[in-house]
Amino acid sequence: MIFQDVNINILLIEDEEFDVRRVTNTISPFADKIKITKYVSNGKAALEYLEQNKSEIDLVIMDYQISGGIMGEELIYKIREVDSSIQIIVITKMTINLTDYHFANRLIKAGAFWYCTKYPGDIEEFIYQPTDFVLSIFNAYEKARLERERLRSIQKIKRSVSDILLQKKIIGSSPVMTELKNDIDRIAKSNINILIKGASGTGKELVAHNIHYRSARKYENFIVVNCGSLPEQLVESELFGYEKGAFTGADKKKAGLFEIADKGTIFLDEITELPLFAQVKLLRVIQEGEIEKIGRTGTMKVDVRVIAATNRNIEQEVKERRFREDLYYRLNVLPVQVPDLKKRADDIPEIIEHFLFNLSADMGREKPDITPEAMESLIAYDWPGNVRELKNVVQRMLFSAENTITPALVQKALGIALHDDPGINNELKGLFDPENILPLKEIESAFRERYFRFVREHSQSDSEAAKKLGLAPPNYHRMMKELGLK
Repeated sequence: MIFQDVNINILLIEDEEFDVRRVTNTISPFADKIKITKYVSNGKAALEYLEQNKSEIDLVIMDYQISGGIMGEELIYKIREVDSSIQIIVITKMTINLTDYHFANRLIKAGAFWYCTKYPGDIEEFIYQPTDFVLSIFNAYEKARLERERLRSIQKIKRSVSDILLQKKIIGSSPVMTELKNDIDRIAKSNINILIKGASGTGKELVAHNIHYRSARKYENFIVVNCGSLPEQLVESELFGYEKGAFTGADKKKAGLFEIADKGTIFLDEITELPLFAQVKLLRVIQEGEIEKIGRTGTMKVDVRVIAATNRNIEQEVKERRFREDLYYRLNVLPVQVPDLKKRADDIPEIIEHFLFNLSADMGREKPDITPEAMESLIAYDWPGNVRELKNVVQRMLFSAENTITPALVQKALGIALHDDPGINNELKGLFDPENILPLKEIESAFRERYFRFVREHSQSDSEAAKKLGLAPPNYHRMMKELGLK
């Protein structure tokens, strides 16, 4: 590969014309592939050139002892500071023993790729070991190319992480949210397991995303698991996986979610929905860093940070023995409380503007203005569904608004979301308005959302709500997401 179509651009640092000629003669048979783009006589000039032209240079060949103040290992360090992908070959006229490992180690530690001597003196027109010298140039170029690809990949990953954090930005500058953001920054620097508490719709998953993507694990997998959506008979195989032939139908092995999350983070939402037998296995993962795959005789080591979340009173769950006390203490090392929206009403205008801007952009339309009176109505509302409900209301307003959101439009958007039972009849009457007949799909969606919310609010958990609706947990969670309630 190195002898195919390559163009190697070299910066030569040499203060003797005689030695410049020797280097040039040594590489001349490969002039179609190797080019000395520039040569300078001192370290200061070399660094100035690289600062301005580093993208054009693949390789530096430098004399170990040159005139000027910067030379040797110091110059190697400074070149690597300018561009860590540039490879450096050192040539020296010092009388050294080729088995002087101390000298070689100093060069490698500084960042040199290879070194050789100019002498013995019976070779006047070429660098000593000319074939090794040329081969080292091709090898150094290949390493520079791979290093630049690696750095580009890292930059892409960094940009991806930055994009995710921008998309998952936590909106709000109230004192309680400022404290939460500070907690997230501190927690992200640790590797301790986290328990996030908060009502449905407050943004617990958003907090988990911010903890992971601000942590040292940010370039590894972030796996989200909704424990309430896992059928009880499949919990173990989903979380921990199984080997081929472990049971009837297991025609190939399957990696569990903990195995996929290795070196990264797993977010266990609705952790209180895990059955007790699965809680025992989860405790082992946290304590021992090991998983037991179905059909595997031995355990498998994993390195996973666990972030759990619940909208229930987990202390009461422990007290009533529905959640293991030892697991609770393992998860509750650093508890995080996400406040209800009504407890940070000062943030509502900022959140509304954020949703209006982003949702308008998604819809390809101009962001409408919102009157002060309309904003006051939204601030005064109780928001039992928290930020999730607020986003749904903003979406409804955008579908109906033209250039301005008025109090009447707010009331209309809130009408579907109102939770006062006496209002249900009025809503139903409003659906049968001969002057404003709505499409069946819109009516079905409005009623389904209202009914799902009603059932969830009168259930102890998502599992119970799914049971009341006669739905399998996965179908329930899918429909909740489709309705914007998850």
